[in-house]
Amino acid sequence: MNIQIFGKSKCFDTKKAERYFKERRIKYQFIDILKYGMSAGEFKSVLGALGFDALFDSGAKGAEGVRYLAYKADMEQKLFEDQSLLKTPIVRNGKKATVGYCPDVWKDWE
Repeated sequence: MNIQIFGKSKCFDTKKAERYFKERRIKYQFIDILKYGMSAGEFKSVLGALGFDALFDSGAKGAEGVRYLAYKADMEQKLFEDQSLLKTPIVRNGKKATVGYCPDVWKDWE
C-alpha cells in the first residue's frame, strides 16, 4: 500500500486523515498541495478516479470564474494550474483515490 495524502496544512479533514493512518501504523506520504502541488501525472490519475465535480471546491477563493469556462478541458487545466481550488484531503492509493475524510473506503484498502 502506497498512500499519499494531498492536503493543506491547516485543513481539519486533512489532519483527521493523517491521524487515521498514523493510528493504524500505515505509512503515508503527506504533500502540502499549496506548497508543492500535484504533478501532472498524479493530477490526471486523481481526476480520472474522481472526476472534476468531486475535486473542485466551488467555495474556494478565486473559484467564481472556473464554472463559466467554455470547455471541460479548460476547467481541468485551470484546476491543475491553481490547486488551491481542490477539495482536501485527496488520499491516493495507486489508481484509487478519495476526496474528503473517508475512513470506510480506506478500511477496504488495508
